[in-house]
Amino acid sequence: MKIKIKKIIYSISSLGLLAPVMIMAYTPPSDTTLPEGSITAIVKQFMTWILGMVGFLGVIGFAIAGILYLTSAGDEDRIGTAKKAMTWSIVGVIVALLGVVIIKAADSMLQGKSSEF
Repeated sequence: MKIKIKKIIYSISSLGLLAPVMIMAYTPPSDTTLPEGSITAIVKQFMTWILGMVGFLGVIGFAIAGILYLTSAGDEDRIGTAKKAMTWSIVGVIVALLGVVIIKAADSMLQGKSSEF
């Protein structure tokens, strides 16, 4: 059992180490309808979209938690559930905002535009 887990871990880590080499070596053929942008630009746009969705869902979750809190009618279990939902919605929005900031900072640093973001 331990040998099987080690093989799985080694396989995943070797793929993780080889992934940048495979990404940098890929050049798409010119006669396709694939996007012309680089892989890093596509990944950056995808991550920005995902983080936007997380932020949007966090705000929706906070509104739903507010409705749960208002309709709890003094029931302590429902109030506790609503408070937990509010807390995790706020955490989701903060994570989304931090993700956007980190992506923008890493992009500006990797492009060499400036050391500040």
